[in-house]
Amino acid sequence: MSLAYLAQEAATTSEKFKGFGAIGYGLAAIGPGIGVGIVVGKAIEGLARQPEMQGTIRTNMFLGIAFTEALALIGLVAGFIF
Repeated sequence: MSLAYLAQEAATTSEKFKGFGAIGYGLAAIGPGIGVGIVVGKAIEGLARQPEMQGTIRTNMFLGIAFTEALALIGLVAGFIF
């Protein structure tokens, strides 16, 4: 196999799968979207039960959102890599 043949084959393969990056990221964003909704919902529930713990609950909520959104960023980067 020559190098020119491999380059041509790679170009035609990438043309076939050009739109799948956006679909992959869309699927990768579903999980973090659900996760952020659960984190915020539970934080509001906790604040309704114990308003005096507002600072602690808010801090933990923001940490949970940050970790959950990291998954969305990993999905975005993986879409660009693959």
